[in-house]
Amino acid sequence: MIELSGITKHYTMGDETVHALAGVDLRIARNEYVALTGPSGSGKSTLMNLLGCLDTPSSGQYVLNGQDVAHMDDDALAQVRNREIGFVFQSFHLLPRQTVLQNVMQPLVYRGLPHRERVRRATEALEKVGLGTRLSHRPNQLSGGQRQRVAVARALVGEPSLLLADEPTGNLDSATSRDIMALFDALHAQGQTVVLVTHEPDIAAHAHRVLRVMDGRIVGDDANPARRAPAVH
Repeated sequence: MIELSGITKHYTMGDETVHALAGVDLRIARNEYVALTGPSGSGKSTLMNLLGCLDTPSSGQYVLNGQDVAHMDDDALAQVRNREIGFVFQSFHLLPRQTVLQNVMQPLVYRGLPHRERVRRATEALEKVGLGTRLSHRPNQLSGGQRQRVAVARALVGEPSLLLADEPTGNLDSATSRDIMALFDALHAQGQTVVLVTHEPDIAAHAHRVLRVMDGRIVGDDANPARRAPAVH
């Protein structure tokens, strides 16, 4: 489902050129569960932004679900993000004045779906993450774990090909982190392709495949034998 070939990314900062990615080749099959790990400055955040179509490479090819997205313009990338990718962030990024239901419906507004269909899909997504009774609550009425579940529901509501999670447990205590990771495990078991970015080994251990990034390159690509399951190509 994901094919990266010769991906580079460099930034110019004053007189200096920073090479964030230095020729990345990567294949991720449908229904894989992958963790991206690496220290600060390794390039994993840049790689995540490219996978999520939040940025474009300096060179190379990125094919996502059959579409070459490496050189799309901003409008085309926005459409790909809306239809193909669900994002879960460390800081939740919920709109505080909107209800839980309204927050989850938001991605569907950009698709032009009728209001009734948006409500139906958002309600189903919230039921899927165990928050079907909290539709009218606002984010400040929820715990951190519940807010992250809302964020997961919002990511799922558009039925994305790829669920991309950036440090999804970074603001949660250990018990709540285990609950959220159990949710990701269950979503993967239902067929969802999951890529998560984390610096925490115990979180990465949930994935079936762990990629280690260093100096802009993938220096490790290891299967987790305890959790390995066949991917659906």
